[in-house]
Amino acid sequence: MLDPRVASLVKGLFGEHYKKMNASDIAPKAVEKREFGFGDFEKKIAFRHVAFKSAEELKRYLVENGPPFVNASAAEYERPDGRPMEAKGWIGSELIFDLDATDLKLPCQQVHGRQWVCDICLSSIKKETVRLIEDFLIPDFGFSASDIEINFSGNRGYHVHVMNDDIFRLASSARRQISEYITGSGIDPEKLFWLLPVEKEGRKSFEVLHGPTPSDGGWGGRLAKGLVGALGTGIGTLEEMGIEREWAGKLFRNRTAVMLGISSGNWDMIKIPKKEEFWKRVVKNMAIKQSDSIDRNVTNDTQHMLRLPNSLHGDTGLSGKRLGSVSELDRFDPMEDAVAFRNGTLEVMVQKAQKFTMLGTEFGPYDNRKEELPLSVALYLLLKRVAVLPNQ
Repeated sequence: MLDPRVASLVKGLFGEHYKKMNASDIAPKAVEKREFGFGDFEKKIAFRHVAFKSAEELKRYLVENGPPFVNASAAEYERPDGRPMEAKGWIGSELIFDLDATDLKLPCQQVHGRQWVCDICLSSIKKETVRLIEDFLIPDFGFSASDIEINFSGNRGYHVHVMNDDIFRLASSARRQISEYITGSGIDPEKLFWLLPVEKEGRKSFEVLHGPTPSDGGWGGRLAKGLVGALGTGIGTLEEMGIEREWAGKLFRNRTAVMLGISSGNWDMIKIPKKEEFWKRVVKNMAIKQSDSIDRNVTNDTQHMLRLPNSLHGDTGLSGKRLGSVSELDRFDPMEDAVAFRNGTLEVMVQKAQKFTMLGTEFGPYDNRKEELPLSVALYLLLKRVAVLPNQ
């Protein structure tokens, strides 16, 4: 349970923050057709089925209440405050993807736990977000960059919204097919490879394993490019793909021949026992690895609610910044660009916290220490539940 003094402080600060914002920067497109839900410090959606007639009405609510969590539907409805859900009159939904660093199962999480986030977590989930857009949404599905909106979640990841007329009315079943394709769960590795007999003196003498090339479209080309890229990186990357160290070493030592072979579709440039099963296992590992960061339930659900872009996050005090493009995402530093409170200081008792960087300054590690910290840093620690306000 969050200290009531902290809750009161944060709500007041959040309300003041929203007061300074333009209503148009807060409200989503077609705000009057969206369902809203609000959370407290214990539950991110404590109540929902709320509607606003205008951006100004939404802003007024946020200023007066300073809610820790603000959520809006990806869907548009005829009656967004109707209940039950069937009474709302569904019009259509954006296609959304929720990427969270926690789902990447990074080694650093064994050090700092799943609730904390470090530079490695933030950079890794940013790469996954870029890959989703540049490797899947644009080339494979034909969406344009202007169809795609990227939002920092305010904590550990990013939300990607696809706003395109062709997908707006898609049912959950069709959205499920998209998420299965992106996560690789619908791919059959056996269909990517085949044995090609080679004849010598008019008689079949052996078989060569053929497969996709880097220039192929879809998953085949993606896997071929992935393996060629891994061969150029090192043995460790090959091991991450599920290849035993012995064979990773052989592949790496023969990488020039293997890379040339894959480039022409010949996946048989190194003699590996049970080669077909071996390469299929590699494909499977690559597919699973690429699926870790996508929450398919969010993508499939036409009624899902997601953090309102540009709203504040009640677990960090950071802003869920709306980003305009992948190039803006590349330049984006959450612990700099999403900091909402840049003035003032606050004294807190930090119980135990990992080292982290905010506003270009390194803080911590802390272990049961009273500190006078910049307001944004103090709020971050208070909302992460690793610091408390000193007793008066």
